[in-house]
Amino acid sequence: MSLGNKPPFRADHVGSLLRPTELMQAREQHAAEEIDDPKLKEIEDRAITEVVAAQERTGLAAATDGEFRRASWHMDFIYQLGGITRVDSDLAVKFRNEHRSIEFTPSAPYVAEKLHLAYPIFGEHFSYLAEQVRTAVPKLTIPSPSMVHYRGGQAAIDPDVYPDIEEFWHDLSAVYAEQLAAVYELGCRYLQLDDVSLAYLNDPEQRRELAERGGDPDTQHLRYIRQINAAIADKPSDMTVTTHMCRGNFRSSWAAEGSYDFVAEALFSELDVDGFFLEYDDARSGGFEPLRYVPEGKYVVLGLVTSKSGELEDPDAIKRRIEEASKFVPLDQICISPQCGFSSTVEGNDLTHDQQWAKLRMLIDVAEDVWG
Repeated sequence: MSLGNKPPFRADHVGSLLRPTELMQAREQHAAEEIDDPKLKEIEDRAITEVVAAQERTGLAAATDGEFRRASWHMDFIYQLGGITRVDSDLAVKFRNEHRSIEFTPSAPYVAEKLHLAYPIFGEHFSYLAEQVRTAVPKLTIPSPSMVHYRGGQAAIDPDVYPDIEEFWHDLSAVYAEQLAAVYELGCRYLQLDDVSLAYLNDPEQRRELAERGGDPDTQHLRYIRQINAAIADKPSDMTVTTHMCRGNFRSSWAAEGSYDFVAEALFSELDVDGFFLEYDDARSGGFEPLRYVPEGKYVVLGLVTSKSGELEDPDAIKRRIEEASKFVPLDQICISPQCGFSSTVEGNDLTHDQQWAKLRMLIDVAEDVWG
């Protein structure tokens, strides 16, 4: 079910998986200083070994560490970038679903020094993952360069450090290029850049909030595309780089909605990644029409199965949606996956482990029926 011997795979997944109870308890004990760092790592290692084996038993061709060592899909990475410090913030983050709204004000990154890479971030995490796989391709997920900038914008950059904002953008892409080269040397051949900003910008409300923060809602996606391209410009030919774009995923809630129309033409025709993981699990994502801009040779991974609830989708309905999407992009360029991770933050979404694995197994069955 692979596209040759390279990812993305016909049935793939975004990356994060529900944390096992033992790991959740260990994190609480570690926070309470009841267990030390080596003991927590021992429990993490064991959980990752088990979840890699579970992915391979399920039939997945790519395996991640479930992001089990992280509390957050992006902040655990961003805070390790040299030059970034954590500060209090007054910018509220708003999530919602059909049943509730969630608003909180987490700390935020601030660029207090010149950006630099002190070591390969998640390098040890990837190396351990690579040691555990037997049949699957080990996949590393990291936040895209856009995520360093999107929330705070220029106000989150010390003007004395970067009086010329173009120097910031240069350094940001250079740091990511170093990161990519470093993990390649560790054996990474499948890297995913997670990016909510490029999906958020399809939402008029998000663009309004961006303008209030001093950003340019009409062109910011073009800047982000240029910076990602600069970061991956020297990507080795045997390394697959994809991007995943969703509208927020926190405890089965989202932050934005709207079709991909606003960013689609520039996104699909200009972003130099090999594949696009796209959120398409419900009406919030709009129709498949924007896929008409996907050029030959690039792949779209349709997130047709929701990770936000446990109800199992109808396989025949998934097949009909694949057929509908194929009116706008050739079937041979389509793959399928859940619309997002199952646990973008440590808390996880509102479904059980059994429901998670059932969804992944169903995707594999559908892919076998559609592509053989």
